[in-house]
Amino acid sequence: MTTHNAVPKYNHFLDLSDLTTEQAQSIIANAKRLKAEIQGRPHGTVHPERPLQDITLAMIFEKPSTRTRVSFEMAIHQLGGNSLVLQGGDTQLGRGETVADTSRVLSRFVDAIMLRAREHDALLEMARTGSVPVINALTNWSHPCQIMADVLTYEEHRGSIKDKIVAWSGDGNNVAVSWIHAAVLFECELRLACPPEYLPPQEALDWAEARGGRITVTQDPSAAAKDCDLMITDTWVSMGDTNAEERLSTLAPYQVNEALMALAKDDALFMHCLPAHREEEVTTGVIDGPQSVIWDEAENRLHAQKAILMWCLGK
Repeated sequence: MTTHNAVPKYNHFLDLSDLTTEQAQSIIANAKRLKAEIQGRPHGTVHPERPLQDITLAMIFEKPSTRTRVSFEMAIHQLGGNSLVLQGGDTQLGRGETVADTSRVLSRFVDAIMLRAREHDALLEMARTGSVPVINALTNWSHPCQIMADVLTYEEHRGSIKDKIVAWSGDGNNVAVSWIHAAVLFECELRLACPPEYLPPQEALDWAEARGGRITVTQDPSAAAKDCDLMITDTWVSMGDTNAEERLSTLAPYQVNEALMALAKDDALFMHCLPAHREEEVTTGVIDGPQSVIWDEAENRLHAQKAILMWCLGK
């Protein structure tokens, strides 16, 4: 994988590891402000100041999406701008045009590009060769937009996430990588319970260790969950995975169920980025239970996206 340092430092939103703590906290603070401005109003409400009026966001999807597509479309709309949705098969990317050529062309037409890509290197190439901000809407490496919504949700319910204990149970996947980055930026403790076959990437762990991150990796979900403030999991079988049966068998002991949640603090929250496979990575009793904030978490994708767009465009 191409190193992150190879990407020029513009107002791209590629990985949380590219941000400072001050930048990340500023984006969260702006998301809270933007949400408050339209709280209780109809979903189509546009912010009074229309900070991104006449701005056009190109949204490229190499993988299907529900929450990411709708939240970004509504985000740019509520900020007064426009969106242009491009499915992977609808562009010349699907017929052999290079990412670099596509990026250079789109930069002549639009003000920002959001990419949901199969490969992280494609995201880095688009950022390196274009001349407008590029936003990571999910790659095989990371999912930074999701974690900004997660932090926003936690802080709405429980106050600052600093020094809180975040527990992850399951696959050490792209969402887990962005939580590793977030643990450093927001100064919380992160415990990752993963089987040996699905550990988080060592590159991400090394990055966090070098910056004093409080990250623990264990094979024991109970040890991760003990007295945690926030419990998180994600689907075990993602788009493109071809070993579903093996994954389900290996990850079965890492299910977030009522017994695991009982080890967390009494006021601990549960999050899942969705879509969820009920009775696989999480039981229905937990995901629909009183500690679950998954619907607030999903809604906050919208408000986090707005703040990310404004930060990328210098507004």
